[in-house]
Amino acid sequence: MPKGENGRKSLKNISRVQAFMIIGYAVIVIGAIALVARFALAKTDEVLSNKVISLTSSLNVQMKLNMDSYLSRMETIATLAFAEEKAYTYDASDPKNDEYEAINTEKVISDKLYSLCIMENFVDYGIVYRNNRTVGKISNATSSQFGDRIFTELSSMISRPRTNDGWATGYDNDFRRIYYVKKVHDNAVLFISFYSTELDTVFDNPETLSDMEIRLVNSNYDILYSEDSAEVGKPLPDNIKNRIAGRNSASVLDSEYLVSVNSCRDWFVVCSIPTQIILNEKNDMTWFIVMTAILAAAAAVIVGLMLSYRLTEPIKRIVLTLDDKASIDLLTGVLNKLTFEDYATGCLERSLKNERHALFIIDIDNFKDVNDRLGHAFGDKVLKETGSILRSTFSEDDYLGRIGGDEFAVLVNKRFGSEESFSAYVKEKCTELTETYHKTFSGEDGSHKVTVSVGVSVSPENGRSFEELYAACDKALYRSKHEGRDRFSVYEPSMESEGEA
Repeated sequence: MPKGENGRKSLKNISRVQAFMIIGYAVIVIGAIALVARFALAKTDEVLSNKVISLTSSLNVQMKLNMDSYLSRMETIATLAFAEEKAYTYDASDPKNDEYEAINTEKVISDKLYSLCIMENFVDYGIVYRNNRTVGKISNATSSQFGDRIFTELSSMISRPRTNDGWATGYDNDFRRIYYVKKVHDNAVLFISFYSTELDTVFDNPETLSDMEIRLVNSNYDILYSEDSAEVGKPLPDNIKNRIAGRNSASVLDSEYLVSVNSCRDWFVVCSIPTQIILNEKNDMTWFIVMTAILAAAAAVIVGLMLSYRLTEPIKRIVLTLDDKASIDLLTGVLNKLTFEDYATGCLERSLKNERHALFIIDIDNFKDVNDRLGHAFGDKVLKETGSILRSTFSEDDYLGRIGGDEFAVLVNKRFGSEESFSAYVKEKCTELTETYHKTFSGEDGSHKVTVSVGVSVSPENGRSFEELYAACDKALYRSKHEGRDRFSVYEPSMESEGEA
């Protein structure tokens, strides 16, 4: 056999072995990457699904708290009518009433009710007596709808015997209005009503979850509120109802829908969104990983690095975005009440025995008057600007939160070495806050003047837990309010006998 022929055969054998090695390596690499990709997709699906369920549940809880707060505020406004003694002692159905005195008494009650009615966009705010006589603001539509059954029908809406009141809607299949009814005495009921569209401010849908549908339903799963007003009064769609029927608090995620429910009074807040939308980035990533695995034989290391980067980054973006929206107050940009209390509690629990922290409570003075005189748009501007002022006044390490409608709190995550340094810091920050408000909301003619009152407490002297510090802060805030507002007070034991803010 010629030497050249042997050489060519050797080269072929080497090439063949080399090809087998390349093919074997490619098979091993592709197989390994395929296994890793399959595991990664499964784990990503599990982690992302659990996180999305958790954060969506938190959002639903926030909506429930918003609704509870709104209804409580309506109840408070309604019961303010009892500040006028005649409102709960007068009985228009008493045949012994003197006609002249009855007219004067009803005028006094009506004036009180009308003065309270302007606090909210009420359709009705009045008292109905057993003989169907009414005082206050009673709309023509209400009078026409109930007719001579108004006292009987409103009384039937009282569903809570302990407090003698109740919420209702859907009377005569009209779900456009929501009623709150409270028993005054055996022959009279107080009631308010407002349009369900007023709940738009309660169920404010986050931009990142704009496709999520938020509904309020009754125990029969009839829709009482929906962003789509055409749905109001109709049954909750079966594909949503069947996933949460019979549950007071639950979250369900399957291949079609993510649904979350929480009870609110006798009603339920239901949030739903198609799974395909909420996990859209995950589905896109699945396709990317499969394509990357096919190309991995040519560049295993590069593909591995890209896979790691592209796998984690989109998930981080989704989780961080949802977490922020669940924990941040959207108007002011600071922490919401639940998140602030959770962060502050954790911070104090982790503190060493001798570490000192300061808690500030900032309350906007006469905020209701600001809304009444300048409008809710200006009030929202004040709240939004308050978030900016707090961020510029305190450091990035401090916890800033909105804990009420016009009440904010700051936990200074800074350790003070001495009482002197703490006192100097508190005075500096409180002075900076009040001066900033003077500059920001003075108005050229003084008509836009907005001020704040501040209460301060310090750990561990005034308590080690958040509850203890908050109670002390509340006492200090009371003193600031009591002494004329637009000032700050640091908690002292003598404040315990002064009352509550």
